[in-house]
Amino acid sequence: MKAGIVGLPNVGKSTLFNCLSNAKAQSANFPFCTIEPNIGVVNVPDNRLIKLEELVNPQRVLPATVEIVDIAGLVKGASKGEGLGNQFLGNIRETDAILHVLRCFDNDNVVHVDGNVNPVRDKETIDIELQLKDLETTEKRLDKVQRAAKTGNKEAQKEEAALLKVKEGLESGISVRAIQLTDSEREEFIDQMQYITDKPVLYVCNVDENSAATGNDYVEQVKEAVKDENAEVLVLAVGTEADITELETFEERQMFLEDLGLEEPGSAKLIRSAYKLLNLETYFTAGEKEVRAWTIPIGSTAPQAAGVIHTDFEKGFIRAEVIKYDDFVAYGSEAKVRDAGKLGIEGKEYIVKDGDVMHFRFNV
Repeated sequence: MKAGIVGLPNVGKSTLFNCLSNAKAQSANFPFCTIEPNIGVVNVPDNRLIKLEELVNPQRVLPATVEIVDIAGLVKGASKGEGLGNQFLGNIRETDAILHVLRCFDNDNVVHVDGNVNPVRDKETIDIELQLKDLETTEKRLDKVQRAAKTGNKEAQKEEAALLKVKEGLESGISVRAIQLTDSEREEFIDQMQYITDKPVLYVCNVDENSAATGNDYVEQVKEAVKDENAEVLVLAVGTEADITELETFEERQMFLEDLGLEEPGSAKLIRSAYKLLNLETYFTAGEKEVRAWTIPIGSTAPQAAGVIHTDFEKGFIRAEVIKYDDFVAYGSEAKVRDAGKLGIEGKEYIVKDGDVMHFRFNV
């Protein structure tokens, strides 16, 4: 599962990517610095892992990870191939969620591709390009479906009705994720289209250092503009975050954060938000060899969760031994949880909960 960082040129995408991944994607004060998409595998910050490590004292600890992709800056006309348009749209189609970076700071030394700072206009520029691309995809599919619908094909007629709703919405400037469709229309016809504007989105407002804790007028404008989208808005001083990652010790980083009025780096919040945006959650395995966080889609069954460790675990699944994270912490060890009768034995139908500490019994 991958989240793609998108935005106009020079809004701070590659600097943010560097913060998140500690990869050193080139970042410079001109458009199209990032041409091939850079991919970083980022650890998901989780204090529960630290607590489990204290209690179990394992040989190693492995956090959950999420893939972040840094995609080239988009410009007006991208849907018609302007700039790196086609490549940009191809790269974004391959991601599962969008981190949309908006410039919300003034700085005469950093060129703005449209001449002045206006994050709502910038958002609309990108929305329009993505919507135009989705409209093109819809019209191609409609052409085919309408021919079949005319022959009386009932399934084609249902698909035609769904696609016409999408076409009308896109032509009105509404992204697919916000178009009113039934669950069955989405499941049967829309999901398979892999629309770019159907991907979940998180807006990242890149602010100056003084606005890191409280935001600014630009951020308020963005919040107002996206209030009907059911999307999260995150405030991040990307340049400052880059400075924090350069500091050598944890203590130095904490002092820097305290001076800004922050409890933790904004990048940690962003990674957790991206994880949630991708509809992912975590379960743990905890033993002397390792304490590990495993990533699963929300709603996974116990056998599906076991399959993340190894396909044999899923094929030969017998049962799962489940300890709630809070019980593990309260009793202090697996043995004490067992003695207290708090260890659950679960079968194939069990839906894994975020934070479950699990052992799997299987037979191959």
